[in-house]
Amino acid sequence: MPRIPHDKSLDATVSLLLDPYGFIGDRCRRHRADLFETRLMLRRTICMTGPAAAEIFYDEARFMRRGAMPERIRKTLLGRGGVQGLDDAEHKHRKQMFMSLMAPQRIGALTELVLDGLRTGSRRWSSMDGVTLEDELPEILTRAACTWSGIPLEEREVAGRARQLTAMFSYAGSVGPKHWWSRLARKRAERWIGGIVERVRDGKLAPPEPSAAHVISFHRDLEGRLLPTSVAAVELLNILRPIVAVSVYTQFLAHALHLYPQWRVTADPQGREMFVQEVRRFYPFFPAVAAIVREDFEWKGYPFPKGRRVMLDLFGTNRDRRVWESPDRFLPERFKDRDPGAFALIPQGGGDHSLGHRCAGEWICIEIMKAAFQFLTEEISYGVPEQDLRIDLKRLPAVPRSGFLIENVSLA
Repeated sequence: MPRIPHDKSLDATVSLLLDPYGFIGDRCRRHRADLFETRLMLRRTICMTGPAAAEIFYDEARFMRRGAMPERIRKTLLGRGGVQGLDDAEHKHRKQMFMSLMAPQRIGALTELVLDGLRTGSRRWSSMDGVTLEDELPEILTRAACTWSGIPLEEREVAGRARQLTAMFSYAGSVGPKHWWSRLARKRAERWIGGIVERVRDGKLAPPEPSAAHVISFHRDLEGRLLPTSVAAVELLNILRPIVAVSVYTQFLAHALHLYPQWRVTADPQGREMFVQEVRRFYPFFPAVAAIVREDFEWKGYPFPKGRRVMLDLFGTNRDRRVWESPDRFLPERFKDRDPGAFALIPQGGGDHSLGHRCAGEWICIEIMKAAFQFLTEEISYGVPEQDLRIDLKRLPAVPRSGFLIENVSLA
C-alpha cells in the first residue's frame, strides 16, 4: 500500500492562512499526486484536489461532516447546529427544508427584489462622483434577502445588519480583531434572528407561508419537535448570509465584464449562462471544505483511516487541467452545450443538491448573477476609473483590492 505524500512542515496552518486558495493545489503539484497529508491546527489532515477526489469526498457512506470544520469557522461562518454539520437521515431531512425554498418562482421573486434594489441604488449613484460595489451591494442584497425571507427590516437597520452578515463570511478566516468582529457579528445576528423566530412562533409576526422565516420557524425534526430557537436562527442566517455573499460574485462579474467587454453585448440566455458559469469557475470564492472519514477505506491504494479529517480543494478543482482546457484563461465559451457534471465545477460544493452537501442556494447565486449581468449591461452605463483591480488571493474571500469602483453612472 503506497504511503500518502507527506508535507514536511510541522504544522501548515500559517501557510494555509497566507495562501488559502493555492495551498492544496500547489502542494499536490509538488508531490505529483492528487492528495497529501499535513497538520492543520495540529490535527492530521489529508488534503485532496480534482474531480475524482471530489467524487469520493461527496460519498456519504465514506465521509461525515459533524465535527469536520475548524472551530473558528463554525463560530463565524456556519454557526452551531446548522445543516452543514449534519449527517445521514438528519441531514437529508433538514436539507429538504432548504430545498423546499428553492422553487423557480420563489427564486424569480428574489431576483426581482435584487433588480429593484439595484435600480434604486443606481438612481442615487448617478448623482455621486463614484461608488464601490463592495460597499453598495451588501445593503442591496440584505434588503432583498430579508424581504424575500419574511424578516422585517427597518431602513435604519439596513447598514448595521448588512455589516453583520458580511462580517460572517468576509472575516471568517481572519486572525486577530477582524476574526473577533466576525464572531461578535454572528452572536448579534443570531440574537436578532432568534427574536424573529420567537415572534413568528408566538403569532406576533406572520410572514408568508412560502417564506424562509415561516418554513424554518415551524420546521420539525425527525422526532417531530420544533428546532431549538438558536438552531432555527442559524438556519435562517444560512439563507440570509449566502444571499449577501453573492455580492462577492457580483464584484467578480463586474470585474470580468470590464476585462472582457466583448461579452457585454451578450443578450441571449445561453450567453449569460455561459458567462456566469465561467465567473464561478474562474474566480476564487471559498477555497476548501472539510469532512471526516467514517470508517477505514482505500482510495487509489492510499489508506484513509477512520476519524481522519480530509479537506477538498474547491478552487483547484475548478481549474484542474485534466478537465478544463486552458484553465487559467477566462473562456465562457467552454460552457457552450457542456454540462460539467457534479464534481468538476464545484465553487459551492459537489454532488447532489437534494441528498448531499452541495449548497442548496446555488441556483439563487446563479440567478442573481444573471440578473446583475442584465443590470450592468442593459440598464446602466458607467465608467471604470484607474484603480487596483488585482484579486487579492491572500484575502478570504478574495475580491478586487479596490472594491471595484465605478463612476459617471447613468441610467440607460
